Amino acid sequence: MANNSSLVDGESSRQNKINQVILAQGLVAVFLFINFLQITTFFMKDFFYTTMRYILFANTLLSDSLFLIMTSISVILSYFRVTIQMWLCLFVYTVLSVCNFVTPVTLTAMTLERYVAICMPLRHGELCSTRSALHCILIIYGISSGPVTIILLIFFASAMRSFYKEYMICYIDVFLLYTWQRHLRSAINQFYFLIMLITIVFSYVNIMKVAKAASGDDKKSTQKGLRTVVLHAFQLLLCLIQLWCPFIEAAVLQINAMLYSDIRYFNYITFLLAPRCLSPLIYGLRDEKFFLALRHYALCGLCKKKSPDFLI
Repeated sequence: MANNSSLVDGESSRQNKINQVILAQGLVAVFLFINFLQITTFFMKDFFYTTMRYILFANTLLSDSLFLIMTSISVILSYFRVTIQMWLCLFVYTVLSVCNFVTPVTLTAMTLERYVAICMPLRHGELCSTRSALHCILIIYGISSGPVTIILLIFFASAMRSFYKEYMICYIDVFLLYTWQRHLRSAINQFYFLIMLITIVFSYVNIMKVAKAASGDDKKSTQKGLRTVVLHAFQLLLCLIQLWCPFIEAAVLQINAMLYSDIRYFNYITFLLAPRCLSPLIYGLRDEKFFLALRHYALCGLCKKKSPDFLI
């Protein structure tokens, strides 16, 4: 009887995992479709890919889409306990880590672009040209590579060569051999987000000063820029919440292993997947020009009413 009960529980647990994976993959498919629509809209008109804020916006879409695909593959491998060689896991971890930082760093760059547009309008054309946007993207990826570079350099110095040929279930903690490495990773993450938060607050305060002094159309423009900065702060907050998930999961693991699995799944859906689609979608729908273009191409040009001039 005890063996039968154990088999039933094991089968139920396995079925539950399969259902969770199917649900997660369904959400990923929906999010990727939405991101694909927005990316297609971006490339359809030169107005978008010659304007810095839209270039940076597209960068977040591409990075988040890659992040969704890679995390989806990682979750499937992890849930079904598929082992891979460590050198391949190393590649997956590097891509995920870089993409994880690209979005918040890009949001910070978009905030600075709004700051330049409102507080330094005469230099906006010079500082926020298409060429500057491409240089900015290179800097974004360079900055985003910092944390994973530090972690991997320490790992390379600690791990034996034979480790790279071993087959293991791929997850991030496998590269953190000592407790102090986890503390170092947390410290680096907190430092990055503190700098981003300071940058956004600085931009918000200065834009607010300009908004108070402005009048007429200038005041409307600065108020819109102020709301945009607040939106970026909200998007950054969604990214920031991810940093607390490992702490919560580690505490729950000490209490109950099954509860740990459920909490980890909840965090994955709520704080990892959802923000990667919802925050860019909110931004895309909020921007009038991009929304009209998105609606136009999503409906295959059937909606002619109030079509903007740049779509003609």
